[in-house]
Amino acid sequence: MTTPAQTHPLDEEAARANLPAGQFDRGWIQRHLADERRKASLLGEIREAIFGAQDGLVSTLAVASTVAGASADRFPVLVAGIASALAGVFSMAAGEYMSSKSQREIFAAQMVGEREEVAERPGEAEAEVAFMLEEDGLPRDRAAGMASTLAQHPDVLLKTMVEKELGLTAEHSEGSPIQGAMVMGVSFGVGSLVPIVPYLLLPVRAAIFGSVLATGVVLFGIGVLKSRWTRRDWMRSGLEILALGAFAGIAGYLFGGLLPSLIGV
Repeated sequence: MTTPAQTHPLDEEAARANLPAGQFDRGWIQRHLADERRKASLLGEIREAIFGAQDGLVSTLAVASTVAGASADRFPVLVAGIASALAGVFSMAAGEYMSSKSQREIFAAQMVGEREEVAERPGEAEAEVAFMLEEDGLPRDRAAGMASTLAQHPDVLLKTMVEKELGLTAEHSEGSPIQGAMVMGVSFGVGSLVPIVPYLLLPVRAAIFGSVLATGVVLFGIGVLKSRWTRRDWMRSGLEILALGAFAGIAGYLFGGLLPSLIGV
């Protein structure tokens, strides 16, 4: 039996809710899983972009506010802000690349170890899977039966062991480290422009408040946007990130005001 006719999505979902597992069309299941995996991959990139933009906004705002608090001259503020932004772009991109690459290498190394266990000590691997399934709440006899069935298919047993014992999934080995680095670096760079632009357009004292205000607006917008995927209250999500940015800007300005006297200038 195929899936319900294409009607309203809610009607279709309600119809699927009443279907037994054996009546789902395998082609539909394959397409549905592929779509869910694409969404999960996209959410991973969105997470990196949001994190990079937040960091670019907050860190650059802190640097620009600190220098502006210590000097009324536009030039050092711009130099410090741009230098901080450029350093952050390369640092964040390199950090994301190395993190992703290391994660892939660790995943591959752990897979080798688990594959050797399945091949050389299949009884041990089966016992481990049975125990973990029991930990998940299955009765002991059911867990042992499922593990026995999995043991007849070593590749499936290996995947189950890796996922349940090490907390790793196939997604850990997917995706390009270079792509992740580019997303992180570009989002950091774009975010860091927001606190700097007011210093190009306004006098330094006015630009301080303009920078904090512009950064706050963008941070609040990021928080609201993030709530679309986190399913948190949009106002709370926006205010949470806004408070972080406001703290960085105010603390930077106050510290900048104290800095000259602290270093004897």
